[in-house]
Amino acid sequence: MSSSDIVPVPRVAVIVVAAGSGERLGSGVPKAFVGLDEHTVLHHALVAVFAAPLAQVIVVAPPSRVGDALTEAREVAGDRHDLVSVVPGGPTRQQSVAAGLHAVWADVDVVLVHDAARALTPPAVFERVIDAVRDGHDAVLPVLPVVDTIKRVDEGAVVEAVDRSALAAAQTPQGFRRPVLDEAYAEASADHTDDAALVQAAGGAVWTVAGDERGFKVTTPGDLDRARALLRSEADAEPGAGAAPGGAAMTVPRVGIGTDVHAFGGDDALWLAGLEWPGEQGLRGHSDGDAVAHAIVDAVLAAAGLGDIGTHFGTDRPEYAGAHAEAFLARVRRLVEEAGFSISNVSVQVQARRPRLSARRTEAQAVLSAALGAPVSLSATTTDGLGFTGTGEGIAAYAAALVVPR
Repeated sequence: MSSSDIVPVPRVAVIVVAAGSGERLGSGVPKAFVGLDEHTVLHHALVAVFAAPLAQVIVVAPPSRVGDALTEAREVAGDRHDLVSVVPGGPTRQQSVAAGLHAVWADVDVVLVHDAARALTPPAVFERVIDAVRDGHDAVLPVLPVVDTIKRVDEGAVVEAVDRSALAAAQTPQGFRRPVLDEAYAEASADHTDDAALVQAAGGAVWTVAGDERGFKVTTPGDLDRARALLRSEADAEPGAGAAPGGAAMTVPRVGIGTDVHAFGGDDALWLAGLEWPGEQGLRGHSDGDAVAHAIVDAVLAAAGLGDIGTHFGTDRPEYAGAHAEAFLARVRRLVEEAGFSISNVSVQVQARRPRLSARRTEAQAVLSAALGAPVSLSATTTDGLGFTGTGEGIAAYAAALVVPR
């Protein structure tokens, strides 16, 4: 072996935490071993780790999956397989990271802790974190600004709005000078939600760098759908993918269908197609019961392969209790754009005896289109007295959406 073939001993270690059960994902296997495409969540996380600056890599896996994790890690590492080790995790995340710390080599002076569930984090985030630690910061945390309106909620009731200008969403990898992290773990007397919080509790100062939208955590089925859609859009965008005769790239549109039904009987005013209808009885629902807006959301999510409205706006999300169309459509627009798509247009048909939509159709289309960032056309019909819409018991809406890769 020549001197040029010798891999230098890295001074950075990345602990990849992959020991979680993934119960909220409902897949029946540990989260890191769920498939995104032909590869697992862990595989995709390790691709970014090995594309980042040279580092020792320690994967912390469920005890029953140590062998599987080692196979995955060596496959991704290629000729860097000597830099990889796998250790069994503990019952808590903090115990799992502690197990990884015990495997860090003596020459390492910078330690990064990364959640495998943030499988699509770009290598550039690793570089920013490492550079900030090298610049003299004891602990470094990648963050994103909070863009949603935040409410403080008590037992389902909104208490107050929270000033989001002072808030940030924490991501991984989180980086530390090794002595700082070692000391914080040695002194830890309570569990913390992440390693930056543990270091801060020990008296350390935490610095921030820019995170990345792609660094979201795969926790729910909706997150999994989003990650898969991102990977599909990237594959479609690769040179040669979907090439038309003559070498021109093809943009393949995708169509989704959505439906929603709500019964009359709500306690509040009627909200439909993004508008309030004074004098009309409200619809029952977790939010405002706007069947038109909800059908649009379902159609757009289906077109982008991102699940359905229950995945992203379910009754377990108190911030959407009483929310109107603008909140739903703005959020679904962001989700779809983050997944690599643009919304081309949406068409909605409403089946109802009341209200009479014709007088406010133009107004409704303008409100819906502005919130969604794409043209929305609206039509309405009755069912000649047939069914629950014909008898006036409720409203049904049917939407078709067209999205295209960006």
